[in-house]
Amino acid sequence: MPLLDVKDLAVSFVTRNGINKAVDGISFTVESGKITAIIGESGSGKSVACYSMLGLVPMPPGRIDGGTAVFEGADLLQQSESQLRKVRGRDVAMIFQDPMTCLNPYMTVGKQLMEPLLIHKNVSKEEARQRALELMDEVGIRDPHLTIDNFPHQFSGGMRQRVMIAMALINEPKLLIADEPTTALDVTIQAQILQLIANLQKKRDIGVIFISHDLAVVADIADQIVVMQEGRIVEAGDRAGIFENAQHPYTQKLLAAIPSDSKTPMPEEPEALITVDNLCTWFGDGNKGEIVKAVDDVSFEIRRGEVLGLVGESGSGKSTIGRSILRLVPVTSGRVEFDGIDVTGLEGNALKNMRKRMQMIFQDPFASLNPRMTVYDTLAEPILLHGLADKKTIGQAVLKLMDDVGLARAFVRKYPHEFSGGQRQRIAIGRALATRPEFVVADEPVSALDVTIQSQILDLMQELGREYGLTMLFVSHDLAVVRHLADRILVLHKGELVEQGTGDSLFENPQQEYTRQLLSAIPGRSLLA
Repeated sequence: MPLLDVKDLAVSFVTRNGINKAVDGISFTVESGKITAIIGESGSGKSVACYSMLGLVPMPPGRIDGGTAVFEGADLLQQSESQLRKVRGRDVAMIFQDPMTCLNPYMTVGKQLMEPLLIHKNVSKEEARQRALELMDEVGIRDPHLTIDNFPHQFSGGMRQRVMIAMALINEPKLLIADEPTTALDVTIQAQILQLIANLQKKRDIGVIFISHDLAVVADIADQIVVMQEGRIVEAGDRAGIFENAQHPYTQKLLAAIPSDSKTPMPEEPEALITVDNLCTWFGDGNKGEIVKAVDDVSFEIRRGEVLGLVGESGSGKSTIGRSILRLVPVTSGRVEFDGIDVTGLEGNALKNMRKRMQMIFQDPFASLNPRMTVYDTLAEPILLHGLADKKTIGQAVLKLMDDVGLARAFVRKYPHEFSGGQRQRIAIGRALATRPEFVVADEPVSALDVTIQSQILDLMQELGREYGLTMLFVSHDLAVVRHLADRILVLHKGELVEQGTGDSLFENPQQEYTRQLLSAIPGRSLLA
């Protein structure tokens, strides 16, 4: 008998445009001691399905239209709210996607860990605190005695996710639901979290539902895989069956979206467009009076028409290098030359004119786009600012940009919040290309996107790079993505350049231990051979 048996589950939402069938009659099982992965793009219904079983879908506008979700002999869909409260956090626990928004910023980590124990178990505060300390140690949080009274903002992203895992496991549940627990984490941190979940699952013999948009993420841990598209299950099977013999076109599409090849090297080595010599960008720590060497004595060249990949974990200094080249942060020392001009010495109009030739695509388009400006205004602003069009021709220039980045012209008067993540990133790319730049810094432009959308954006950037004759610095923590796009790759560690080479040379013969760590952390590494 399965731990969880879901049959014909249907969930819909009442909207102003009618009924939206988020989950349309799905059936699957979860066994004790097994990991069942539910895979699909954003909007496929995978999270809604799991939330609905625990009574976490607001009703209205949501509603359960039918089906059963039998957990240990009882149908969760027929439970009252008071009955579900006894199940949630005790027998069934959940790890949410973004721990920073799920953890209470006003409560210490220790109090939040103790809370489920105090609610569901008859234990004293002292016992609960001791159990919290033990579990913090078990999930790999350093110095739990020193950090248990810290607040969430005092932890890194990876450590906050470990706190969420500890909170989910503290009552020793029988079923664990992990909803995109590694999205936007560094590949090394992601690998640690995946291994942690797999190890804890085996140690405690619990059933796990692992929700993800990325098949590569679950390649090494899933026992069973369920593929969802538009609210329906289109394919299901064991890991080998899905990866070796996928039948449905959608599953094949997800597999094809996993970056797995190296870019063909440039036939010749053109002259350098950008030369970085002994670049240092240091920041002062106002609290401790210490100096943070974000970038420390780094030198390299970027050739005309080249895509140079820059990889490393968060905090390695890669984004700071891109911002230093564009003069978005003050450079401590060193020299950055763009087409023979020392960028570090430019000020005023000279710097403004140079920035027309150098642009940036930021990691989070929702944060970098002005929420009060339409697509038209966003794309028109840099064109008008640099005098590249007048009032008579600006409209056509904006529409041409929208065509170039694959946005429908009908969207021209819409605002950023009315677009999906992939569409917003296309707007950000269009804004960066508005001045017809020669050089673009792309800072983690696909890190939080679905794999299929990620693949579309990477293809778009390759196509536009050729069309616009762009030279590009592509910043990422994911070596597989960079290998697919870049002509050469630089590996950055703690502000220092530790290795460089082509994608093939780094993958096949890495020289540095840090590079080998990044390579080993790539999800589904076996799929990239």
